[in-house]
Amino acid sequence: MFKHILSISRYNINQLVLSRYRNFKAKTLIFAAQKTKPVPTKFSKETYLYWYELMQLIRQFELMAEEKYKMEGKIRGFFHAYVGQEAIAAGCMTATRPEDIFITAYRDHGLAIAKGVSIDSCMAELYGKSTGNAKGKGGSMHFFSKEHNFFGGHGIVGAQIGTGAGLAFAEQYRDTDNVVLCFFGDGAARQGMLHETFNLAMLWKLPVIFICENNHYAMGTSVERTSNVIDIYKLADAYEMPGDTVDGMNAETVHEAVARAVKRAREKGGPTLLEIKTYRYKGHSISDPQKYRTKEEVEEYKGKDPITNLTLTIKENKVASDEELEAIDKRVEGAVANSVKFAEESPWPSDDEVLKDVYVDKNYPFIVD
Repeated sequence: MFKHILSISRYNINQLVLSRYRNFKAKTLIFAAQKTKPVPTKFSKETYLYWYELMQLIRQFELMAEEKYKMEGKIRGFFHAYVGQEAIAAGCMTATRPEDIFITAYRDHGLAIAKGVSIDSCMAELYGKSTGNAKGKGGSMHFFSKEHNFFGGHGIVGAQIGTGAGLAFAEQYRDTDNVVLCFFGDGAARQGMLHETFNLAMLWKLPVIFICENNHYAMGTSVERTSNVIDIYKLADAYEMPGDTVDGMNAETVHEAVARAVKRAREKGGPTLLEIKTYRYKGHSISDPQKYRTKEEVEEYKGKDPITNLTLTIKENKVASDEELEAIDKRVEGAVANSVKFAEESPWPSDDEVLKDVYVDKNYPFIVD
C-alpha cells in the first residue's frame, strides 16, 4: 500500500507515518473518561502498524548511529541511545496531538523522531552538519524543532522539568487546550527543581504531564542506591498530584495511561506524574562500560523487548501479514540508509555561524549601558 513512495529520493519516512496517523487517529482510538479504572481501548490495524513502523525507525536509526560512532568515527561527542525505550515514544504519540509539546533530557533521539523531526536532520545533527535540526551546533543532546513542537534535548539534569512547566504555563496563558509532555529520567527525580515545579504546577493546575522514564539507572547508579522512595510515582502524593506507574515496554499500556492524563489536563484538571518503567539496552552513553549491571539482567529485559512483543501481538491477532511487516522493515532500512547519505553529503557549518543563535532577539530591549 506504500508502493508510491519507493521512487521518492531520500524520503523522510517519519513524516509519512505521522501524516498518515493524523488522518485516522480521531476515528480509531476510544478513550475512557475514568481516571482510576482501566481504559477500554480499541486499537486499529493502522495504529498497530504506526507503532511498529515508528518503533522500528527509532531502533534502526539508533543502531546505525551507534555503528557510525563506534566503527567509523563519523559521530563524536556525547551519544545517548533510546534502544529499548521505543514503546514510550509510540504510546505517547497516539495519545496526543501534533500541537502538544514534548520536552525531554539528553536521551532525545527517539522522541524527536516520534514528533516528526526528519531522520535526515537528526542524523545530520549527530554528524555536526549544518543541515542538522540544530544546525550541527547541538549534537546528540540538543535536538530541537519548534516546527514540530519538540523543545529539546537538555543536557543539564532536571533542567527541562521547570522549562516544561513554563511551556505549560504559556499554553494556559494563551487559553489553548494543548498539553505538555515533560520527560525526565529516574536520576532527575532527585533534583530540587522537580519539587519546586511540582508545587507550582499543582497550585496553578498547569496542563503538563510529568513522565519519568525509569530505566532503573541514573548513569551507572541504580534507583535503590539513591533514594528511600523507589516507586517514583509516589512523589506525586506530597503535592496531591495524580500519579501512576506504567509498563513502558508496551505501547498499549503507555497509550492508555498518557491518554487519561492528557484528558485530565485538557479539561483543566492539572498535572499528572507517570512513572513509566522501561529499560535501556545500551549504556548511559555510548562509551559506558556498564560494569554496574550484569549481562543476565540485560538479557532478561531483552526478553521483554517492546518491538518483539508488539510483533507477536500483531501476528497473534492477525493484524497484518508477514509480508506487510517485511515491507515496513524494508522502508525503514532504506530511510535510515538515506539519512546517513544525507548527513555525509551535507556541508559543515560555516565559521560565521559560531556566534549566531546565541540570542533570539539581537535587539534585546532590556540590556542597557
